[in-house]
Amino acid sequence: MKTVTMRVDDTVYEMIKTAADGQRRNISNFIEYAVLQYLTSSQYVSDEEMEEILNDKTLVKNLEIGLKEAKEGDYTIV
Repeated sequence: MKTVTMRVDDTVYEMIKTAADGQRRNISNFIEYAVLQYLTSSQYVSDEEMEEILNDKTLVKNLEIGLKEAKEGDYTIV
């Protein structure tokens, strides 16, 4: 197990504390839970979903165009 120290704005801390209290978790447990939820639901797709994405030629072409335009500075990624 690792220890992580982080700084957060007071407003963010209060939001985390409120959410942790609402789930009857301590703050560190809530942060670990929230991070795991984010990483497993937002960042990864199943092999089947990735295959479906890659087989959608129109989608892939549009993504390539968007990436090219972003690299050229036509858009700001936030």
